[in-house]
Amino acid sequence: MTDLNLLYEAILKGKQKSAVELTNAALADNVEPKLLIDEYMIKAMGEVGLRFENQEIFVPELLMAGRAMKASLNILQPIMKNSGQKTSIGKVVIGTVKGDLHDIGKNLVASMLEGCGFEVIDIGIDMDSEKFVEAVREHNADVLGLSALLTTTMPYMKTVIDALRDAGLRDKVKIVVGGAPISAGFASEIGADGYGETANSAVTAVKNLLGLGK
Repeated sequence: MTDLNLLYEAILKGKQKSAVELTNAALADNVEPKLLIDEYMIKAMGEVGLRFENQEIFVPELLMAGRAMKASLNILQPIMKNSGQKTSIGKVVIGTVKGDLHDIGKNLVASMLEGCGFEVIDIGIDMDSEKFVEAVREHNADVLGLSALLTTTMPYMKTVIDALRDAGLRDKVKIVVGGAPISAGFASEIGADGYGETANSAVTAVKNLLGLGK
């Protein structure tokens, strides 16, 4: 019987090959995919997030853990889908706003959200309001994450929010904003629902807005 704690450790330490091997071994032992995700993989990424927040690990380790998690999810999700099981706890569209080419913070948040069981649709950088509106509508997103690293691009977040309102979608999606120049006050001022100062707090904000917080 596969020691499932080894799967937890593999994701925690970002060992993608081991995570895949252990996931396949667990499936061969008839372990339920949902059990693997809920009890080992999501908990491992939760620990990764805490360690990142406490500066015990850094960006490379966080991204490696996210890749290990994603590799295991890629094996499990088709199985769950075929059996009619829900494969995510929520759908998040995320992107960096028009005029801004920065993506490290966005990528960290996307990786951690995936690690916590969300389906993430990353539409990229330098995205105009139309692209955000299209993505929210097409994917029926629960949450929209907007990122900006420049003081010159942060006002565009309000442009996106206004465009969602004009499209009749504002009441159907929660909006979380983040990035170096963004503050909770600014988030409130532009009409966002939440704010993430760090990748971990952004994930917490998303969970709380969907009623998934502990």
